[in-house]
Order: sequence, then C-alpha cells, then structure tokens
Amino acid sequence: MKADILTIFPGFFTGPLDHGITRRACEMGLANIEVHDLRQFTHDRHRTVDDRPFGGGEGMVLKPEPIFDCLEPLQLAPREQRLAGAAKESVILLSAQGERFTQNIAGELAKLDRIVLICGRYEGVDERVADFIADRELSIGDYVLSGGELGAAVIVEAVMRLLPGAVGNEASTRQESFSPHVDLEAPGAADSTCGSGGLLDYPHYTRPADFRGMTVPEVLLNGDHQQIRKWRREQALEKTLRNRPDLLQGVKLSDEDAKILAKIERSQRLTTND
Repeated sequence: MKADILTIFPGFFTGPLDHGITRRACEMGLANIEVHDLRQFTHDRHRTVDDRPFGGGEGMVLKPEPIFDCLEPLQLAPREQRLAGAAKESVILLSAQGERFTQNIAGELAKLDRIVLICGRYEGVDERVADFIADRELSIGDYVLSGGELGAAVIVEAVMRLLPGAVGNEASTRQESFSPHVDLEAPGAADSTCGSGGLLDYPHYTRPADFRGMTVPEVLLNGDHQQIRKWRREQALEKTLRNRPDLLQGVKLSDEDAKILAKIERSQRLTTND
C-alpha cells in the first residue's frame, strides 16, 4: 500500500511513523509512506498556504492551489472512478466536519492500493477541496485539533496494522475492540478466545497469577476453553455496556448475549439502589 500525506508540517511525521507497526510494514515492503510539504507547491516568496475566507470570519483557511498542485503529480485515478470503486485509491480530507473514523473504515481502506490524506489546518480548508478532490472527509473524534496531522497518523497506524503480514499474529487483529464478528467455528479461529464482534475487548491478564494480592480470575487458570470463551464474552458485554453502550446498537447479539445483558443491567440497578 502507498500512503501519501499532504501537510504544512512534514517534520511532524518523522517520529510517529518511525516506530512500531508502521515502521515494520514499510521495512517489510508492505507499505510506502510519503509526506508532501504543501509549502513546496506555493508560488509566492512567502510560501503562503492560507488566506482569509470570503464573507469574513475568524481565522485563516487553507488555500486550494497548493493542494491541487500537490495532487496533480501523484497521477491518481479520476475522482469519478475512485468514487465508483473502479480504482483502489482514496483521497481523504481530515476534517472536524468529517465522518467519524472507525475500525470498519480502517478495514475498508486497508483493502486499497493507495490512500491520500490531506491534513487540514487553521479554521479549515477551502471547500473546493472537499467538493472536487476528496472522496470523503474523516474525523478521528468529536473534538477539535489544531490540524489534521494527528488524525492522519492515527489513520495510517490503524490501516497499516491490518495489512496482511504487518502484525506477527494476524488472528489478534480479529479479536480486538471494534473488530467485526468472527466465526469461532471457522478454520483458524482461536479455540480459547472470542472475537469482539464489535464489542469492546475483554480483559487480559498475565503472570504472575497473584500480584500484590490482586489475583487473576480463576476461570482463566482452569484450562476449560469453553468456560474461558463464555467468561470473556460476558466481560466484553459488561465493559461495553459500562463504557460504550452506543456500540450495542450495531452488534449482532445472540439470545444468550441478551440474557447476559439483562442480568448485568439488573445487577447494576441493584447496586445503584443500594
């Protein structure tokens, strides 16, 4: 996969992308990341990349010219082809007004041959970038940052780790928080764990089994994979209900899951009443 990042702060990416999975993916030849300095595509001696918006308003807005000029040499497929799925490429504008980035979107992007990330700055980006260049706008959360650089680094990390071979144990990416449903009966499925199925991940413990009086749950020590799987599912449901109840709306729940949730909710009500 090729990832192109357009930014006015190219030095920002020297650190975040030089470690962990992104570095591994690049060293293995699975990915190639190139950072483009938008100031190199300006045409005045001050290398101006921003301007005041028409109609007035607070702050400055990124101009369209450097972005258009930077993208043209990249020889991307026409936007119409990208939107129609005829080209395995995507141009993404990082924006606080964008669709919220999720694990499902990371999975979609990981199937492409190339992604281009445009880092917004200041009060925003000239709307013609969104209307005529970008295929989609993405946001990494419901808050405002000074620019899209952090968001771009997050997206690159999330996507690169899904590339086949980037993670040593690929099964681990199927069992994490927000991961799609995993058929536990399918060949290769881990026999003592459960896929998150869109839930938050279950708790993890390691040695020692007794650390300063804090002990590992007994069910994890008895070697009964069926009981371990059941316990982990219950814990994932409980944690999701507690921390991210909104996720339950999009999760495929079994009758047994529904019973577990009802039991947890009853317990929570009793605790609250006490």
